Amino acid sequence: MADYELVLKHWGPVEADYSAHGNLVLTRLFTEHPDTQKLFPKFGGIALGDMPGNAAISAHGATVLKKLGELLKAKGNHASILKPLSTSHATKHKIPLNNFKLITEVIANVMAEKAGLDAAGQQALRNVMTTVIADIDVTYKELNFSG
Repeated sequence: MADYELVLKHWGPVEADYSAHGNLVLTRLFTEHPDTQKLFPKFGGIALGDMPGNAAISAHGATVLKKLGELLKAKGNHASILKPLSTSHATKHKIPLNNFKLITEVIANVMAEKAGLDAAGQQALRNVMTTVIADIDVTYKELNFSG
């Protein structure tokens, strides 16, 4: 519970501008891990230099961060939020589990820069996401997806 609280203490700036922070998260994810861009077919033809101002990337990044906000606010009681997300990411989007770990690190870094998330807060985010990713993996296994 303390990990959730620690991250939520710094969530306000992210929540205040999901689009800007979401664009930064996805742009950085695609820049630092170019293979991840292939997992988003609608972003496949966008050059790295064009990503910062791209409305579609901003919108999808906002969706990602809003869902993370829901998960954080659920404070571990997230089954009803996570099950549909896990199912769609296994059956429709085919997102390998490791990509959740990659985006966690990007989010931790962005929150450090833009929301004042210190080292303890970054570790708290990693701890929360370790639980979330383990729960995603349970659904992946139920669906026989080897993500």
